[in-house]
Amino acid sequence: MEDISSDLLEEFKERMHISHSSEDDNLKRLLSFSIVDLQEKCGPFEIEKDLRAKELVFERTRYTYNDALEYFDNNFLSQINSLGLSIALKEGDSDATI
Repeated sequence: MEDISSDLLEEFKERMHISHSSEDDNLKRLLSFSIVDLQEKCGPFEIEKDLRAKELVFERTRYTYNDALEYFDNNFLSQINSLGLSIALKEGDSDATI
């Protein structure tokens, strides 16, 4: 499980308009699951440095939080593919195809 920084957690809570701390452990878990899932699909990224990856992690976590995860992949397929391609190209992966 990914270690979620308090800054990342607070940024997500602000975006979701969550002002209480009673769900912090659950939100950290959901953020961690989203990071792992997207890294498996797209490749490794640093959440604090890659804004597109962070956006997708937040969106996936939002879908999970609202019990709508089954819609995430279809709704964000273009962004997921784009992130995966850009990560592959950064790594110099000559096998990347469009």
